[in-house]
Amino acid sequence: MEGEEEAHHEEQVEEEALSRVHHVRLVHEFRFEAAHRLPNVPAGHKCARLHGHSFKVELAVAGPVDPSTGWFIDFAELHDAWRPLHDVLDHHYLNEVPGLENPTSEVLAKWIWERMKKAIPSLDQVTVFETCDARCEFRGQEAK
Repeated sequence: MEGEEEAHHEEQVEEEALSRVHHVRLVHEFRFEAAHRLPNVPAGHKCARLHGHSFKVELAVAGPVDPSTGWFIDFAELHDAWRPLHDVLDHHYLNEVPGLENPTSEVLAKWIWERMKKAIPSLDQVTVFETCDARCEFRGQEAK
């Protein structure tokens, strides 16, 4: 009987620990420098000319905190997943990158999402800042 009570108590402790699991949303920022031009803007628009930005990209992931480690994800996983994209984007002409022929912030955010979501399934949002006060947020939803 005592062994059964002890086993039951251990199960309760485990269930309580699981019920204390909380969900978080973590955000990490990355940067790259790149040039582009927007080919589909009206004639005379300043963005039709070749120019560059110091882009900032925020990758947000969301999920449960592991009670044993105290964290949701190792930021090194984000760095590892971002590295190949950084190599393609940093100090390049974005219009020459396949899929970025019209490299608006909106197109770039979706392009990053599609590649990062494969590597990081918990990806919740991609935010692309092309200037310090202008950004595009993409959460993977398609308009219906």
